[in-house]
Amino acid sequence: MRIILLIAVSFTYLFANAHIFVYHRFGDDRYPSTNTTLIELEKQFLYFQKNGYEVVPIEKIIEKVKNKKEVPNNWVGLTIDDAYKSFYNNGLELFRKYNYPFTLYVYVEATNRKYKDFMTWDQIKDASLYGSIGLHSFGHKRMTQISKEQVYSDTKKAYDLFSKKLGFEPKTYVHPYGEYNKDVLKELEKFNFDAIFNQNSGSITKESKLNDINRIALVGKVNVKNKLRYKTMNASWEAPVQFPKDGILKNVKARVDTKYKTMKLYITGYGWRDIKVNKGIISENLNIPLKQARTRIILSPDYYTIANKIIIKNKTTKEKKLMLNTIYEETKEHMTKTIEAIKRDYKSLRTGKVTTTILDGIKIDY
Repeated sequence: MRIILLIAVSFTYLFANAHIFVYHRFGDDRYPSTNTTLIELEKQFLYFQKNGYEVVPIEKIIEKVKNKKEVPNNWVGLTIDDAYKSFYNNGLELFRKYNYPFTLYVYVEATNRKYKDFMTWDQIKDASLYGSIGLHSFGHKRMTQISKEQVYSDTKKAYDLFSKKLGFEPKTYVHPYGEYNKDVLKELEKFNFDAIFNQNSGSITKESKLNDINRIALVGKVNVKNKLRYKTMNASWEAPVQFPKDGILKNVKARVDTKYKTMKLYITGYGWRDIKVNKGIISENLNIPLKQARTRIILSPDYYTIANKIIIKNKTTKEKKLMLNTIYEETKEHMTKTIEAIKRDYKSLRTGKVTTTILDGIKIDY
C-alpha cells in the first residue's frame, strides 16, 4: 500500500501542471467577448472547490518556478486584466465569498484619467485588501508596433504612477493584448519584475520561464474542466522566428521529445493538420500566405498538451507614415477649429461679453 501511494505521488508531481486563468469583465453583458457572467463565475469557483483544486496567490506559483520546484497539479491562480469597474462592482463579492485570492492588473492611463468604465485608485486600494495588484502598461498599446524607446517610456510612466498612487511598486506585469516579442521583453527586463505573463493556453511547470508565464482566458461560457486539461509541452522553436516580411509562412521547425512520432500543427486561419516527427525534429514545409496579422502556431500530440507561439506582423514603413499622416491631419483639423473659434469670439472678448463655444464636446467660456 505504501509503495502504491509513493508511486501515485511521484506520478502526480512528474506531470505537475498548475494553471493560471485571466478574466476581464464581470456581469457586463455589453461586452460578451470579454465578459464572464456571475452565474458562470460561481460555477467555475464551485468546480474548483468540489474537485480538489486550491486557488492560490500567483506569488506562490512564481516562487515555485523561481526555485525550479515542482508546482502542485491542483494549484490554480486567478488574474483580472484592465481593472474594469465591473470587477469592483460585481466580481469582487464572489471572490470574497469563496476567499479566493487574485491579482488585478491596472491599465494605468484609464484609471489615472478616470475613464468611466475603470476602477479608481481608491477602489484599487480597497481591492488590494483581498488580492495583489500588478501592472498592465500605461497606454495599453500594442507593444510590438511601437519602438523600444516607446515601450520603455510607457512602462516607466506606468510604473512610476502606479508606485506613487498605491504606495508600493508593481512586482508583476502582463502584456496588453498578450502581444510581445524579444525586444519588448528586453525593455521590460529593466524593471526587474518578478514575473511577466502572456495570454497563451498552457500550464505552468518548474520549467516555465518567469518572463513568459502562460495564462488561459476564461470569458463567456467556457468548460473550465477542459481548460484544466491543458499541459505545457516543451518545444524548442527554430522557425518561424518572426512574422515573415512577405507574409508567406514557408515552414515550421521545432525540436520536441523523441518519444513523439506524430504531432498536430495548428495555424490561425488553417486549423489543425497532422505532421510527422523524425527523431524529435519537426520540419514541415508549408509555403502558405498568413491570413491574419496576429497568427498563433500550436504543436500538440493530443490537442491539450501544447507548445504555442504568436507571431505578429509589424507595420511597414508605408503603414507607419500613413498612421502619422492621419494623426497630423487630425491635429491640424483640431487646431484649425480652435483658431476659428477664437477668431469668431474675438469681438466678444474685446467688448467684455462672455460667450460660450462648444469645441469637441468641451464647454469653453470666454
